[in-house]
Amino acid sequence: MPERSDQDTYRAVDAFVLETLFAAPDPALEVALADTAGAGMPQIQVTPPQARLLAILCRAVNAHRILEFGTLGGYSTIVMARTLPADGLLTTLEFDPGHAAVAWRNIERAGLADMVDLRVGPALDSLPLLAAEGAGHFDFVFIDADKANTPAYFAWSLDRTRPGGLILADNVIRHGRIIDPDADPDAAAQRTFHEYLADEPRVTATTIQTVGAKGHDGFTLALVGE
Repeated sequence: MPERSDQDTYRAVDAFVLETLFAAPDPALEVALADTAGAGMPQIQVTPPQARLLAILCRAVNAHRILEFGTLGGYSTIVMARTLPADGLLTTLEFDPGHAAVAWRNIERAGLADMVDLRVGPALDSLPLLAAEGAGHFDFVFIDADKANTPAYFAWSLDRTRPGGLILADNVIRHGRIIDPDADPDAAAQRTFHEYLADEPRVTATTIQTVGAKGHDGFTLALVGE
């Protein structure tokens, strides 16, 4: 077998996993991906294996209330909303109105419009309104929006996630730039985020590096304590 580059190997392994564990077609998700690409939106949604991890975690905590930062084309939104019971609700926050419009079409097509509350605008503007409406006691939170605000999104979510709930923040390794004290603002925010977690007694958290078709990155998973 010819030698592969590391990235070629990551892509090949991802392809094997997809062919082996994701062979069954999923029209709603396939159309969501196609619409996202067709609209010229960035192809930065989670991969199918990562999306399935989100679904597994939502089911593991028996999620009834889910909060998502960063809707993009609605791919992860659909995956997580499918895990909800009939009276469940997923609130998702998207900055870009164009992205939100594509996402909402995908959510409606998937038959999940009654289970998703899509808020459009800067998340830091949406959060005070959610707080005023009494939002909270989330079972699962997925943070996958503008990376510079990861610490702020996490802190707000922690105050409103039930004991035993989970918070997952994606893209925290930034291709390894997290270890550079003089990194770009997005990577610097992840350093700040980890320093915050180290001093936060209400959570037990870990960070896992990942490699795959999207390169070197990782996620932080936090369990909210009693």
